[in-house]
Amino acid sequence: MTSLNTPAILLRRIEFGDFDLIVTLFTPAHGKTSAIAKSAKKSVKRFSGVLEPFSRLKVVLAQGKSKGMPVLQEASLEDPFFKIREDAIKTVYASYWSELIYLWMADGEPQEPLYRLISHVLAELNRGETPVEVLSILFQMRFLSLAGFRPNFDHCHSCKTCLDQIRHASVVSDPSTGGIACPTCGIPTNGRLKISKGTLKQLMWTDAGSLERAARVRFAPTAISEGLNFLEAFVPFHTGKSPKSLKVLRAVRQTMGGRVIPVAAKP
Repeated sequence: MTSLNTPAILLRRIEFGDFDLIVTLFTPAHGKTSAIAKSAKKSVKRFSGVLEPFSRLKVVLAQGKSKGMPVLQEASLEDPFFKIREDAIKTVYASYWSELIYLWMADGEPQEPLYRLISHVLAELNRGETPVEVLSILFQMRFLSLAGFRPNFDHCHSCKTCLDQIRHASVVSDPSTGGIACPTCGIPTNGRLKISKGTLKQLMWTDAGSLERAARVRFAPTAISEGLNFLEAFVPFHTGKSPKSLKVLRAVRQTMGGRVIPVAAKP
């Protein structure tokens, strides 16, 4: 039997039988890994209060000769991020980010930059000094780049006119082409939304430089609305996945006082 001692973020947990849990962990060197936590639901000493979603852990996994699912031998809290789970809107945003990673990543593939990204946004979300909507824009833009789906904001996909040379104040987002269209070449339809050139430039700023600096980009309410609507259409389209948590996020966001964001057309 071999063992692995590693930091990890808990992406998901599901009940397995009467007493066990299956947990999906995101580790910096080994990517996404699922393990079984035996007797986790009845053991007070081993895992009580530890295996909570979004927590940053230190875990020990044991792998038997049969090469089946590893067994979670030990887990200790590095950072519980408990303030996330105390807030409904923070919880659904963190659930959306975690589900994107869970759906997109293959098992066992290292993704250290993505691990650093989710660690950063969860820590900032827990700290509460950066608006949650801005953190979501930052996460989704960086996620798209790391996944190889970075949007093309440089020019119209059809006529190739550069963004700065498009005379209109707004363009049309076009997930199907991976970028934008000028108003002459595209019209808003289902999944294609108007978005200002100023918002596009802010989105590009969040995808450049350090994470700390990117999180300080100041978005006007309109830019936040446009940015979220664009990204929440673009991300599912290009990953080929429709996160269930995104539907929950949209529903909760619409009902939260002071945080009502117009919902984009479904991709």
